[in-house]
Amino acid sequence: MSKRKQHHPEFKAKVALEVLKGEETVSELASRFGVHPTMIHQWKGALLEGASGVFERGGRQAAEVDEEQVKDLHAEIGELAVANDFLARKLKTLDRQVRCKMIEPNLPGLSVSKQCALLSISRSSVYYEPKGESQMNLDPMRQMTWQLRNGDYLVNEKRIRRLMRLMGFIPIYQKPNTSKAAKGHKIYPYLLRGLRVDRPNQVWCADITYLPMRRGFLYLVAIMDWHTRKVLAWRISNTLEAGFCVDALNEAIHKFGPPEIMNTDHGSQFTSFVWTDRLRRSSVRISMDEKGRFLDNIFVERLWRSLKYECVYLHAWDTGSDAKAGVRKWIEFYNHKRTHSALGGKPPAVIYWQRNETTTPDQQVQRVA
Repeated sequence: MSKRKQHHPEFKAKVALEVLKGEETVSELASRFGVHPTMIHQWKGALLEGASGVFERGGRQAAEVDEEQVKDLHAEIGELAVANDFLARKLKTLDRQVRCKMIEPNLPGLSVSKQCALLSISRSSVYYEPKGESQMNLDPMRQMTWQLRNGDYLVNEKRIRRLMRLMGFIPIYQKPNTSKAAKGHKIYPYLLRGLRVDRPNQVWCADITYLPMRRGFLYLVAIMDWHTRKVLAWRISNTLEAGFCVDALNEAIHKFGPPEIMNTDHGSQFTSFVWTDRLRRSSVRISMDEKGRFLDNIFVERLWRSLKYECVYLHAWDTGSDAKAGVRKWIEFYNHKRTHSALGGKPPAVIYWQRNETTTPDQQVQRVA
C-alpha cells in the first residue's frame, strides 16, 4: 500500500492564497500543483478560518530578553536570509536533475528534507526515478474512449481521463449541481405565488451560474431587482462557498437598501446560516423556489442566457481578471444601455431610478456613480 503524500504547511498556504486570488480555476490549480481539488477547497477553508488568529492578542507577558543579543541575532538572521535568497534564486536556474545530484544523504546536521527545501526540489524526486509512459499509452493518448475501443485498445474512461489530465486537457461542459442543497439546512416557502410585484426593491432574486474558462470553471452570483431586472451586485469566485454570495448581498444592501423579499433556489449557499442570518438581520423575508421549478426564478435564468450568448460564449478567458473585466463590461451595458422588451424598450437602470419613489435625486446620482 502506497504511503499517503504529506504536504508542508507552506505549500498548503501557497495553494490557498492562489485560490483566494481568483485568477485560476480550481481545476487549473489542481493541475499546476498536482493536488486533488477537494484538498484545495479544504485548505482554502482552513486559511479563512485561521486568518483571524493572526490578529488576536494573547494575555501572555513577554519574557525579558537581552536587547543587544536580540539586535545581533536579527542582524545575523538578516544576513543569512539575504544569502539564502541569493542562493535559492541562482539554484533555480539550474536543471532539476543537476540540483538532485547536489543532495548529500549523509551530511551531518542537514537532513535530506532540508537540503531539498533549500534546492527547491521535492524530496520524492531524490529517491524516485520516473518510469514514464509506455508506448502503448502514448499511442492512443489523443483519442477518445469509444475510438480506442473500436481500434481494439483495452481502455476505460478512467484511463483516458488520467492521460488527458497528464497532458493538461480539460473538456468544457456545464458544471453540474451549482444549486445543490445541503442536508440539515432550513428550506423556506415560496412567497411570490400570486404576489403583484410593482415597484423596485419589493423583491430581489439571486442565483449562481458557471463561467467556462479555457481550463475549468469560475462561478458567478448576481443579485437582481425582480421588478426592473436591474443587476444590483455580482461576484465571481473559483469555489462554491457561500462567502462570495454574501459579499454580493452586502454590496447590494449597502448601495440600495434591503428589499422586502429575497427569492433564491435551494442551493447550499442560499440556505447557509451566513446568508439567511444577513437577510434576517435586515428584516428581509426569505423566499425559495419550489423543488424542481426553475421558472420560479425565471428572470435570473433569462439573465444567464443573455450573458452567455452575448458575452461568455464569445470569449475564452484565461484568468479570473479577464473574466471579471468581461462580465463587468457586459453588466454595465445590460443595466444602462441594453433595451428590455418588458420595460417598454428602456434599460433596467433607467426604470429602476424612475420608479424608485423612496430615493431622492441626490442619492440616485451618488449611487449611479
